[in-house]
This record gives sequence, C-alpha cells and structure tokens, in this order.
Amino acid sequence: MRRFIFLLLLLFLSSCQTPPRFTVEPLPRYDAAFQRAAGWTGGDGAYTVALGHDRVLWLFGDSFVGRVQDGRRVASQLINNSAALQTGSEPSDGSLRFVYRSPPDGPPVAFFQPADGVGWFWPYHGVRTPQGLFLFLLEIEPADGPAGFGFKLASTWMGKVENPDEAPENWTMIRYRIPWSNDRRLFGSSVLLREGICYIFGTVDTPAGSWVRKQALLARVPADRLEDFNAWRFWGDGDWVPDADRASPVCDDVAAEFSVSYQPVANRYVLVYTESGLSEHIALRFAGKPQGPWGPPVRVYRCPEIDWDPRIFCYAGKGHPEIGDAPYELIVTYVANATDFALLESDARLYRPRFIKIAFE
Repeated sequence: MRRFIFLLLLLFLSSCQTPPRFTVEPLPRYDAAFQRAAGWTGGDGAYTVALGHDRVLWLFGDSFVGRVQDGRRVASQLINNSAALQTGSEPSDGSLRFVYRSPPDGPPVAFFQPADGVGWFWPYHGVRTPQGLFLFLLEIEPADGPAGFGFKLASTWMGKVENPDEAPENWTMIRYRIPWSNDRRLFGSSVLLREGICYIFGTVDTPAGSWVRKQALLARVPADRLEDFNAWRFWGDGDWVPDADRASPVCDDVAAEFSVSYQPVANRYVLVYTESGLSEHIALRFAGKPQGPWGPPVRVYRCPEIDWDPRIFCYAGKGHPEIGDAPYELIVTYVANATDFALLESDARLYRPRFIKIAFE
C-alpha cells in the first residue's frame, strides 16, 4: 500500500513538472509604443504594477530623456529612474504618460529620490493593496567596476504611496528600510498577490567556485500588514518561519530581475527570467505553489538583438500579467543594452522594453 502511494506521489510530482504547451511570438505593436521621438526615449527594468481603475504603473531604472533624430538619441539626459502611467490593457502611444521630474530651472531628474540625497533609487516590483501602493526600491551607490557596472547596493526600501489614485506627481510616500537586506540578500524582485496574501520574492547570492549563484528566496505576509515587518514569514526548510536568516532558496540559478505570476489556463505559477541574468535566452520555470518545487528551465525565446553588434547584451526578462487582453496569454519584456554608451546614443532601438507574447494552450 505504501509503495502504491509512493508511486502515485511520483506520478503527481512528475505531472506538475511537465511544462504546459504554449506558443511564442514577438509583439511589434507593443514595441512601437515605447519608440518615442521626444521626452522619455528609453529605460531598463520595466516592471508593471496594476493600480486599479484600468491603470497600470510602469517602473524603469536608468532612463533617457531627450530627443531621437534619424534613429539617434540627441540632446539626451540619463536619469536614474522614471515611471509611466498606462490607461487600458494595452500600451500604445496614446495610452502612456511618462513621469519624471522636470525642475523649471534645470535638467530632468529621477522621479524617485532617496530622502538623504545619497546615491539613487532603482525601482524593483510593487503591489497595490487596499492600504496603498507599495514599491520596492534599491538604493544604489557608485563603486569601482567595469564600464556600465560601477555601482553597488547600499540598502533596500519599501515605499508606501498612500494616495495612488492621484496623479503620480502628487504622490506622497512613506519609506521603510527593509531590515533583512544586505549586500547579498534582498527582497522585492517580484511581488505576487494571491487570496489576500502577498508573496515577496527576492534573491540571495551564494558563492559557487569562481562565480556567484543567484538563488530565489520567498517571504509572505497578509496584504493588510505589508509594512509590519514582524508579520513577514520566510520559506525555510519546508515551513514558514519568522527569521529571515533561516530562509532557504526556493529556486536555483535565477536572475536579479524576474517575475512570478499565476497562469490560470496552465494552472501553474510561472517564473520568467533571463538565463544567467545576462543572456540572449529567456526562460520559464513552472510550479504548483509559489514556494515550489520549481521545475527545470524551459527556454522560450532567443533575443535577436544580440546579433546586431558584439557589444550588445540582453537582460531584465520578466512577465506582465497586468497587461494584455486574454487570460491564456502572458506578455513578457526584456531589454537590449550595450557595453559601449556611445552605441546606446547612436542606436535608439536599444535600451527600451522589447515584447513577446506567450500563449498557453
């Protein structure tokens, strides 16, 4: 009898790890919505948060503001972050309004800024609850490093916007420093709201010989107690525990940026990321629960921009269940960047969200 139950369990687990069927195709009309001639002309990161009332918030890291002429960025300023407000389910030229700060006596500056004026913010993910809009923010400082990577993480914050139904320019934000974050562990890579519970995914860097393995961590908290850090629990050793130091990885070899969402047609949770963090490949993993077990990676797309120039690299793959029209679809973005800043200025096709659509069967 026990052997029979064991075989049934193995059959169940193997069926959970079998990837669902799906098709993949580019979305050039979505790409075109972010091909701007003036104002905001590029940004990476590209997280989305549903605000309610048919509105979606886009969050970007370093962003170009200026003009595009003959396919080149001209008279451009690079600011540390920006946002956009989308009305409706599909991004288009008319549905997007980009947000950053424009002082009357100076150049444009980042929308989110540290209160102490030290370093800068790069937005991670966020979530809208009845208590407000919660945004995860990485506070970054300059550091020694190769071109394009001269920075380090200083701390991680959670911002609470108490008036998210107003225009972003009128938002007021309370900031909470996340107590468990350090230079190798952080939370906010992806936030999933399910049945009144917020699942907050993060990462931990684990040395693995000559390189560092990035593994996914998971916390959960009632949605109405998100700012109460005493209410957070962490998945560790097969249970939800109150001590972040006891958190154990739920998925190996992820990226700093990824997404986790529930796909109703496949009846699975879907994790989307760029393989190795910097790669031409976008991959999916599937699980029956947020804490896993997560199945092996399934490559779904090769980013064609990698063939344009040897200086180009791709990253920031993630899904956006907040946009799109069909419940069987998942819209995915990634960003093509370059190790040479001059190439970003000369080719405005780079450094903005690129879109694909995954249709589950």
